Amino acid sequence: MAGEQKPLVVLTGSTAVGKTELSIRLAEQIGGEIISADSMQVYRGMDIGSAKVTVPEMRGIPHHLIDILEPDEEFHVVRFQERAKRCIEEIHARGKIPILAGGTGFYIQAVLYDIDFTETESDQNYRGELEKLAASQGADCLHEMLQKVDPESAATIHANNVKRVIRALEFYRETGKKISAHNEAERQKRSPYQFAYFVLNDERGRLYANIDRRVDKMMEQGLLQEVARLKEKGYHRGMVSMQGLGYKEILEYLDEEISLDEAIRILKRDTRHFAKRQLTWFRRERDVIWVNKDQFGYDDDRILEYMTEVLYEKKILKPADAEKGAADCCPQE
Repeated sequence: MAGEQKPLVVLTGSTAVGKTELSIRLAEQIGGEIISADSMQVYRGMDIGSAKVTVPEMRGIPHHLIDILEPDEEFHVVRFQERAKRCIEEIHARGKIPILAGGTGFYIQAVLYDIDFTETESDQNYRGELEKLAASQGADCLHEMLQKVDPESAATIHANNVKRVIRALEFYRETGKKISAHNEAERQKRSPYQFAYFVLNDERGRLYANIDRRVDKMMEQGLLQEVARLKEKGYHRGMVSMQGLGYKEILEYLDEEISLDEAIRILKRDTRHFAKRQLTWFRRERDVIWVNKDQFGYDDDRILEYMTEVLYEKKILKPADAEKGAADCCPQE
């Protein structure tokens, strides 16, 4: 441990790159516990579409911030930051090493640099106007407004994420400043952690092929039935959770707007686009350590050996830590 900074390992990368298995093996090796940095895996009952890790796959490694909310509950970066920081403190108190693993880059950034999301005074009338505009003219209308005043934010916030688009527009109206500039300034702060920020990466063609196979596997595992069950419970496309990849496309099929083949085609395409946006995000981040799988011959043992060497170099890992392994795993949250 260096100074007052406590250790933290980040393992991220695009969807379908292989983060889950590698994070579990890393936790087994260094005596770690995993905190999910995934905006969809927090929801109960949304298992297949979010590629949620199963209990057998965990192999006894504690996983946190999974299955903690119902799909109609609100979840956003501030709630994630609060819960993740609490998990990190508890993991440290147990003498273990927290591993922040998942593909939601904004969530990772919020924890890593302790970004301040203090709310400015909100104009409820203006928010109401924006919400009505989104309802009457569609999400793209708001996104175009954001593009005009803060193109940097518009480039990173998807049009369907209406709440974040509205928040960015509100921030601009309230302060006269771009929320992207505010977030960039926050990113320059010194991290409260002694960390290693690994980004697992693969050659694009292989990654896209993995995405297509994953979607096919999801359909075989029962994604259609999973979304149908959620719909029967009253969950709908107006909810943030149901805007997730795999859910909104299948809902369109269940609502008889498109065929099942078309829903699958769109899901594959949009997941590839999402992976591309994730990589663009991570390329903009500072302090990242790229782990290109092809450079290790796609050998996880070699990748783990390299990552462990980095953790020793950064003094995140001490010889005694590797010996502890996961022998004293604590219960899953």
